[in-house]
Order: sequence, then C-alpha cells, then structure tokens
Amino acid sequence: MSQRPFDLLIQGGTCLLPHSTSTGLIEQQADIGIIDGRIEKIATSLQGPALKTIKATGLHVLPGVIDSQVHFREPGLTHKEDLESGTRAAILGGVTSIFEMPNTNPGTTTAEAFQDKLNRAKDRAHCNYAFFIGGAHDNVTNIAELELLPHCSGVKIFMGSSTGTLLVEDDETLEKILRQGHRRVIFHSEDEMRLRERKHIATEMADPHYHPVWRDVETAVNSTTRLLKLARKTGRKIHVLHVSTGEEMDLLKDQKDIATVEVLPQHLTLYAPDCYDKLGTYAQQNPPIREKRHMDRIWKAVLDGTVDVIGSDHAPHTKEEKDRPYPSSPSGVPGVQTLVPIMLNHVNEGRLSLIRFVEMVTANQARVFGIVNKGYLRPGFDADVTIVDLKKQKTIDNSWIASKCGWTPFHGMQVKGWMTHTIVGGKLVMENDEVILPSQGQPVNFKDTRS
Repeated sequence: MSQRPFDLLIQGGTCLLPHSTSTGLIEQQADIGIIDGRIEKIATSLQGPALKTIKATGLHVLPGVIDSQVHFREPGLTHKEDLESGTRAAILGGVTSIFEMPNTNPGTTTAEAFQDKLNRAKDRAHCNYAFFIGGAHDNVTNIAELELLPHCSGVKIFMGSSTGTLLVEDDETLEKILRQGHRRVIFHSEDEMRLRERKHIATEMADPHYHPVWRDVETAVNSTTRLLKLARKTGRKIHVLHVSTGEEMDLLKDQKDIATVEVLPQHLTLYAPDCYDKLGTYAQQNPPIREKRHMDRIWKAVLDGTVDVIGSDHAPHTKEEKDRPYPSSPSGVPGVQTLVPIMLNHVNEGRLSLIRFVEMVTANQARVFGIVNKGYLRPGFDADVTIVDLKKQKTIDNSWIASKCGWTPFHGMQVKGWMTHTIVGGKLVMENDEVILPSQGQPVNFKDTRS
C-alpha cells in the first residue's frame, strides 16, 4: 500500500523540538511532515511524496508563535484596526495564534458579545484566534460560566486605565471575581485611585515625558501587591500583564506558584527619556515605558525565569489620534507584526537564547493558558509553524505595517532575524513578506480546568 502524500513537507530546517527528558526545547535538524492540519511525522529525514515542500536548509523552524495579548478594536473602533487587518499583520509577523482583549465597544462581557466576536472572525481571520471575557461589576455572578465558553482564553480584568464597565478597581469586587471559576485570571495592574490622584501631573505638564511620572512605579507596585494578596487569599492563579517595573519583578519572582508574568518587546527595547525624545506620544502606552534601570531589571527577570511569556499588547491608534496634545493622546502602540523580529534581533545581539525566546511565545503560552494541541512541534499537534532566518537583515518600515494605523514605534530600526514562512493549520499562509493564502484562521481550544 503506498504512503499517503504529505500535504506539506518541511525539509532540512533546524527545528526547535521538545526535549525528550525535560520540559525544555532542543535545536535539532529534522524534517516535518504534515497531513490534514496536524503534524504527522518528525524525523531526521523524510522522503516525500508531498503535495508541497518547503526547503528550510539554513532556516530555523519554530512552533507557531502565539501572541496572547492583542487589541484588534472590533467591534466599535474599527477605524484603528479590525479582525482582518490585525490578523493579517499577525501572519506577516510570523504569529500563528492571537488572543484578543475585551475592551472593544461594546465590551466583551456577555456570552452574546463573545459570540459576536467569534462570528466576526470566522472566514476573515488569517491566523488562529481566541477572545478574553472582560471581568466587570455587572457580570461577577456569571464569570464562572463565561470563562468556560468555547474558545475563551480566560477572564481579563483592568484594575486601572479602562473605561466604562471594564474597570474593576476595588478589592471587594476583585475578590468576588477571583472566587468565581477556576481558570487563571489575567490582569492589567495599575492602581486606579493613585492614577486619579496624580492625573493633574499629566494635565499640568502636558508633555509625554511625564507619562511615567504620572503613572509612577508606586502606581504599579501598589496594584500588584494588592493583587498578590487577593490571589493568596482566594487561592486563585493570576497572570500579570506587561510588567514594567523592576520593583514588581522583585515581588513576582517569589510568587511563581500563583502568579505568571508577561513582558512586552517595548519594555525590553525602549526606555525613557530617549523614547519620548524620539517618539513623543508615539511611545505613550500603559503601563509606561520607564527609565533604563527598569528595562535592565526586566531583562534579568527574562533570564532568571520570572517571566513566563512575551506578548505584544498590540494596541493601534491612528496617527491623527496620536498627534493630539498629551495627555489627550491615547495610550497604546501596535506590536503584533514586530514582536518576532524585535526579539530575534535581541537573540542575535546575545541578550537571550533562541530557545528561551521561543519558549516564551510557544510552550509557555500553552502552559499558562491551557491551550490544546499547540505550543510544540510534536506529532499529533496542530501544524502551526513559524519559520525564521536568523541571518536575514531588514529595516522595519512603516510601509510594511499591515495594521490600519500604518505606523510602528520601531520604524527605521535595523534588525537581524526575520520571518520567512507562516504556516497556520498546515497551510502556508505567508511567504517572504507576502500573504499567499488568506483567511485560514480557526478558533483556539483550551483545556477544561474544573477540578
């Protein structure tokens, strides 16, 4: 009986594969055969037949990169971004799955609003997708059932810096939410009371250099300290997003049993005051980009294992909006398309190993969020694959950005390390900076964590 042909065969690449005796990854030259959207076989040498073959000699073959924090603005703010443009930016950047945040208009706080997003993504999304449910004052009693909706990546809470019903700043409501359900809860951790008290600094100074003065270290540390106490009190696991201060890393490094940690490429690459000198409001985001001592301490946390995942916090705004005088300019920068090249450049400059980077955007994402069948190159797993050329040098340019906003804070930056192919569900969707097969994204599945 003749062997069924592989739908896709990746030959000769240096693959990042699961270590046979530990939880880590190893680099090993191998071929990968894919059938029906799944990895069928991985071996030192696979001889066809194959319907399509990618020659990956000299390239690195990674599990599909997962970006677990993006804001794609649909519904309600689609002049900035929508699910089509955002996921197009994702695959151009080598990202195969995204988890989208609930602060759209309306906010994603009900089963109906959640289903609406799934409906909008179907047959439009270029990469795989899941959505967070927003924890809010008006859905506390439903959180346990909402977090179990199919393709829900978890519950997201804004302790500071949100509008409408999505702001939960008081400990009483936070505790109620943490006592509902079982899945890890995701937090934007800034102290809203302190932000309100200090807002006058931003208004009076009217200069983005004062963004990290208004939203100071204490604003972040107060919030994360409160959050850790509530997590301990309730026994609920938490995930702290975009940690921006060295002081928070000092707190979090000893709390790994209950708290996982995300950092952003922005906080690993840019620092104050330089970023505000060069970019002004285009460097404005929450929590802020801070002085270099914080960047250095965040790098230490990446290397010592305090940090679990890297996300982009892709948060696009139009140039017209960003050009408003501070502080009426909105906070947030695009990032899903630049996450991989920025971090590969750090790998090439010796700041971290390729294996450590890949763990934080694949295997660790699967562990933190309980993703089914993703995060590893392993037979039987979904055939989501990111192929990169570590030697390729490019200059990031606004003209390359697929996001509707049309800009990046990394415009003009020369990087070494670039995405050559993005494979979603066994289908080659991006090759050499061109989308070649659109709308292949499927909803992501998660483990049922009920005890």
